This record gives sequence, C-alpha cells and structure tokens, in this order.
Amino acid sequence: MGAGKTTIGRLIAKQLGMVFYDSDHEVERKTGVRIPLIFELEGESGFRKRETSTLEELCQLKNIVMATGGGAVLLPENREFLKNNGIIIYLRGNVHDLWLRTRNDKTRPLLQGGNIRQKLERLYIERDPIYAGLADFIVDTGAQSALEITAYIEHLLETQQAEDAAENAAQNPIKSDDLVKTSGLAMPETTVKPVTVETPDLTN
Repeated sequence: MGAGKTTIGRLIAKQLGMVFYDSDHEVERKTGVRIPLIFELEGESGFRKRETSTLEELCQLKNIVMATGGGAVLLPENREFLKNNGIIIYLRGNVHDLWLRTRNDKTRPLLQGGNIRQKLERLYIERDPIYAGLADFIVDTGAQSALEITAYIEHLLETQQAEDAAENAAQNPIKSDDLVKTSGLAMPETTVKPVTVETPDLTN
C-alpha cells in the first residue's frame, strides 16, 4: 500500500527542520467543522473557495512542507499559487492501492454513494495529468515504506538545491559583501523553498 501525503509530509518536514501544514486540516481549523459538513452545507464550490483562501495564505509562508487536498490542483489560481511558491512533489499511487485505502472511509465527500472504485478511476483519470504537469518531481509510492520514500525525496531535493546553487553561482558570481559569516565559513545567504506534497488519495 502506498504511503500517504500526511505521513510523508511530516517526515520530510522533520528531516528538513521545517514546519508541516495540511491544507485540509487548516480549512477545518479555520471553520471549526469537518470538511464533509462544509460540503453538505456549502457544496463543493463553497469548499473550494475556502481551500483557495487557505492555500494563498500558506503559500506566503517560508520553510514549510505543505500537503494539499486531492482537488486542490483543479483551480488555475491554486496551481499558480503552488507553482510560484515552492517545489511540488506528486506522490503517485495506483487506483488499486487508493481503493484499498479509501473503500471504508466515510469522511471523503466525493467518494460517498455508488461504486467507490469507479469513482476513484474517474478522479484519477481527471487529475493525474494535472498533477503530473504541475509537479517538479513525481514519486511512485507502490510498496515502499514511508521512510524509504522520504529518503528518496530528500535525495531529490538535495540534488535540486545543488543544481540551483551551481546555476545561480554561474549567473551571479558571489562578491565578498554578499557573504554571511557562519562558524568561520563564508556562505551565501539562502532561503529554503516551501515543499508541497500532493497525492490523489485524499479525494476532497
């Protein structure tokens, strides 16, 4: 069974010394109610408006790891927020694994009633191309453990950071007055980009 975005997101945040946020949990914290009730009272459009507002706020934070809800990438403005403010990692699971994880879950509004597997297949077909087109990295979860996936993502991020630093150094040679003294070493100032973890298994 594939590992989920919250588990992986928390592990990445811990390893990188960042703060973890789950956009769904933030919507619930701000409204004081669970997401299924928001869907019941305001419909999907009402929830999406709240989700967009929450994403806009979270994308302004620095040094965070954020897990998004399954449908967060459906709106162009959300995709713009995410793409312009960090590194996006798509945790891709197959439909069978997603079905095993969600078949008995009563908290996912878009999976209630009817054939859950067929709904998952439809959502996957609809959303996978969007995730894949938006992501900086695609990580297939499969049978790997959460720790194995986390270690692989750390490697991807370290490689990306090294490549970015090399490119930046080539384009902007460092001058002596751009350096910060740290433990006797001269190091260029850097800001760690937010990391967004996305997966279609939370089908809000």
